[in-house]
Amino acid sequence: MQKFLLIVAAGLGAGFINAVAGGGSLISFPALFLSGLPAVMANATSTVALWPGSLASVWAYRLRIWYKRKQAMALALPSLLGGLLGSVILLHTPEKAFRLIVPYLILLACALLVVQGQVGRWVARRTKTNPKRASRALWIVQFLISVYGGYFGAGIGILMLAAMAIFMPEDLQSANALKVFFATLINGIAAFYFILTGAVDLGAAGIMAGASIIGGYAGARLAQRLPPKLLRAVVVGFGIIIALRLF
Repeated sequence: MQKFLLIVAAGLGAGFINAVAGGGSLISFPALFLSGLPAVMANATSTVALWPGSLASVWAYRLRIWYKRKQAMALALPSLLGGLLGSVILLHTPEKAFRLIVPYLILLACALLVVQGQVGRWVARRTKTNPKRASRALWIVQFLISVYGGYFGAGIGILMLAAMAIFMPEDLQSANALKVFFATLINGIAAFYFILTGAVDLGAAGIMAGASIIGGYAGARLAQRLPPKLLRAVVVGFGIIIALRLF
């Protein structure tokens, strides 16, 4: 019962935080790990569990994504290829090695959440001048970000916003819509591979997925009332505590 309640609470929290501030996997992954799953399986299960919530975000941004469909299609392939490669690398990483790497990945994700506001303002400033098409450089950068996304994933949204600010300036809402679309592709192909290879605890993933959808809906409804900075601070603090404990 304790394990069930932990997974449900983490799903609610991760869905809520993803809808308001981002960084939900910093809640879902540690909870699954602490519930007794091996680190690699916990990471794979977290990816599968939170993916349905990202589909809801794509639906919310569907009109803006369609308006930017040329850019979306141009970077869909590197997102899928990178996400698949990252998930393959994850499942070929020894459990012991991944447990050594995880604290650093969590701290990286925390750092990305800390600079989320600055990146958003940077994107807004750059979109006022020198609009460019998606370049070969952005294709490569998107592929590398997607590899990281398939491997661990927390913080990829910040990396993608920064990349688009440099190589393909967009208005902030369009950049955010494209980010959501690419993240859904990255996590979707990774989730498919994880399920196909039996790397997921489907029971835990199903419970957490249902809870995350509820949390995401509630987060979307309350997003205008709660300060994202406060939630990011809570997530970052939680992530640092988990990283230190894993160290």
